[in-house]
Amino acid sequence: MKAELLNVSTGKAEPFTLSDDIFSLEPRKDILNRVVRWQLSKRQQGTHSVKTRSEGSYSKSKIYKQKGTGGARHGDRNAPIFRKGGVYKGPKPRDHSHDLNKKFRRLGIKHALSSKILSGKIVFIEDLKSKFEKTKDLVKIFDMYGWSNLLIIDDQENAKDLSKFTKRLSNRDVLSVNGINVYDILRREYLVITSTALKQLEERLQ
Repeated sequence: MKAELLNVSTGKAEPFTLSDDIFSLEPRKDILNRVVRWQLSKRQQGTHSVKTRSEGSYSKSKIYKQKGTGGARHGDRNAPIFRKGGVYKGPKPRDHSHDLNKKFRRLGIKHALSSKILSGKIVFIEDLKSKFEKTKDLVKIFDMYGWSNLLIIDDQENAKDLSKFTKRLSNRDVLSVNGINVYDILRREYLVITSTALKQLEERLQ
């Protein structure tokens, strides 16, 4: 697959070839949906909890005798039928995560990258050096190309340095190749990948 490698300093682009196995797939929403659900379920804390009938602070003794009151039969005051009583089948702390094998997760990344190619919202650049004095120096580059909402994928070392600047910016994130994921790719409008990161990414996903 043909693409262009942009030099952000000069604005010039050179043609190069992408791997068809990674960037030329027909995006499938069901695969993307499954991987995103897997990611978000891992984030879910699952610490929600309520008190059941056995955990209430009221006395466990029978509130009144069984017969002769003219009212309904009741046991202790913690029964769910009473106000401030225990909750019947309420939420308890649990793990919301579920398994998804590595092969399927890699496939999800491929489909996410292919969807960005199809929409024309992916940009390949030679590099984005992190030797900036201020955040506004980086913002000038973003504004020059209209990247108001983007995710940058770079190698481990440079991504760490760039994140010091982008953490002050909204809707502009940086990830290393090791941290690339479907959710972050899809939630940003533009995806910017450096040449070094692209090489590592293709090696990882082959």
